[in-house]
Amino acid sequence: MILVSILSISPIPFIVISVLILFVFLVYYFSKKQTILRKLSKTRHRAISSLKANEFVKVYGKALHVKDPLIAPLSKRKCVFYTMKIERKVSSGKSSYWKTVVDEEKMQDFFLEHNGSYVIIRPKSSPKNYKSFLVKDKKANSGVFNDPTPEFKELLRTYNIDSEGFFGFNKRLRYKEGIIEIGEKLTVAGVAKWKLLNEPIPEYAYSKIVELISNEKEKIIITDHPNALKASTTKL
Repeated sequence: MILVSILSISPIPFIVISVLILFVFLVYYFSKKQTILRKLSKTRHRAISSLKANEFVKVYGKALHVKDPLIAPLSKRKCVFYTMKIERKVSSGKSSYWKTVVDEEKMQDFFLEHNGSYVIIRPKSSPKNYKSFLVKDKKANSGVFNDPTPEFKELLRTYNIDSEGFFGFNKRLRYKEGIIEIGEKLTVAGVAKWKLLNEPIPEYAYSKIVELISNEKEKIIITDHPNALKASTTKL
């Protein structure tokens, strides 16, 4: 009787649960962060002073600006790269979801320095020559009973977003920001190429510098995630 009862149980709930688990796993596995970390885990790590031309490698160092740095939209930190997103909670029938209102990414050329050696990185958005993942370390939000901070409210005004809806209630908004701050340590991967240096770098006595570039096969990879160099060994 027990065996008959077990066999008579519909397999549909099991299938649904299995599909959901598989979906969650695939979303995680193919997320930008995990894709970049997997790629870096398989990429040779070299010290900046030991780079070889035409080799796809990853390097580690601190970011330095080439020109006047960018200013992050909300935190106002000086940086060479920032990404930010503003989202609004939207209701649709019995469900609700976060709708992206602003999705912005800005970057500039920057140096990576480690133990007195330098490489230069020139990320470009058109055509895009890089992949990136930045840790989102600045957040803000507002809601019906949660007033936006003066800084968040000013930022919303900059992007022509009303912080209030009907009857003066606050809209449900959220903000996330990730940056590469001046002096921040990060990992970058690319194809090493020697380039002439147009302008001198303080404390750098050479007329040439290594640039990490993209090619037909590989994009430049940029991340400040602390796991980017885990389980890797420097190859000299």
